[in-house]
Amino acid sequence: MWTHRSWQGRFLPHPLPSHERLRHYAGWCNAVEGNTTFYATPARDTVASWAQQTDPDFRFVVKLPKLITHERRLTEIDEPLREFLAAIEPLGPRAEALWVQLPGSFAPGDVPVLARFLRRLSDSHRYAVEVRHPAFFDDPRSARLLEGVLTAAAAEWVPFDTTAFFQSPPTSDAEREAWTKKPRMPLRSHALTDRPIVRYLGRDDTARTVEGWQHWVDVTAGWLREGRSPTVFIHTPDNADAPALARRFHDEVRARVPGLAPLPQPVPVEPLTLF
Repeated sequence: MWTHRSWQGRFLPHPLPSHERLRHYAGWCNAVEGNTTFYATPARDTVASWAQQTDPDFRFVVKLPKLITHERRLTEIDEPLREFLAAIEPLGPRAEALWVQLPGSFAPGDVPVLARFLRRLSDSHRYAVEVRHPAFFDDPRSARLLEGVLTAAAAEWVPFDTTAFFQSPPTSDAEREAWTKKPRMPLRSHALTDRPIVRYLGRDDTARTVEGWQHWVDVTAGWLREGRSPTVFIHTPDNADAPALARRFHDEVRARVPGLAPLPQPVPVEPLTLF
């Protein structure tokens, strides 16, 4: 997301070479979703440049390629998994978790496949799994089955909270597009590990986004008091103000947990001039 067009000249200087944008993004937020890796395994040199632009405590939550999760559905994946792990190795400690996002068709009956997949993974990484089949949320037995498999692997269950987004019909083009693409996910806020990860989708209206995340402010503050280290990603349909919203969320949590470290100070963006 650090190349988002609407951020250039607002949150990031413009013009700015593509190989410097992550460095400036890291002045706003200390974590990023590695969503582009879902479409293809990046070149190792590209990943090395990500590491060079960020401090060792910066967090990448890196999504496994769709070839592994959606096309082969976690089976016969030895070679693509090996290639992916080799490619992201330069991230080192920055790889907060490998993100296993599963398709909506991945049902409770497929959990044994997930269990076998997780058992064969190296313990050199942490893992986080996102499921979208309704049964994992509506059926307590299915939820317990999945929780058991994840707990055995010390893996986290990643909630994607879209409840605030779907509370009322869309009012902008970006919201209308998201309305047709985003999953209607029930609210889940139970952590399985000391490193919970949350994905929250608000609205393009800031007030409604802030209202919708109050539950997560409470939950995140509680996790911090328990000694956990959560990572929270703030989205809106157009993501135009996402960096500023992420910092506002962090400030609200920090007001409740004063010991939480502040986010870094962004590099000032020079105002546009005619001369």
